Amino acid sequence: MVEEGKPAPDFELASDGGGTVKLSDLRGKPVVLYFYPKDDTPGCTTQACGIRDAYGEFQAAGATVLGVSPDNEASHVKFKEKFGLPFDLLADTDHSVSEAYGVWGEKKYMGRTYMGVSRSTFVIDSDGNVKRVMHNVKPDTHADDVLETLKS
Repeated sequence: MVEEGKPAPDFELASDGGGTVKLSDLRGKPVVLYFYPKDDTPGCTTQACGIRDAYGEFQAAGATVLGVSPDNEASHVKFKEKFGLPFDLLADTDHSVSEAYGVWGEKKYMGRTYMGVSRSTFVIDSDGNVKRVMHNVKPDTHADDVLETLKS
């Protein structure tokens, strides 16, 4: 399990932009790594648009925002274009990074049990250590909650 104060597990994932993003290459500035279940679904759209709408504040804090879901790059491109998202979306199609961060597991919805991503965010400091772990985040207050952490 990823813990506050400990180094964030490094990874390299394909980005919606066609390249890859490696966490350790982002040292020197804070990173907001947020895991979400699925592109273009109500909660995930609310969460992503909340970050989009406050993106200037994330930039002012010097933070890089990365959204991660099991969707592929093509899905991310459509989602990003549809809602004008100004940050990278990363494809964790084999859910290896979600597993490394402890956010992949059994979920229940309407009497059905399945495997999926638990909506979670990790605020990583400029040295690559986890500053804050946020599980079961609320899509409508997510951006403000993360900004509060970045400012502290």
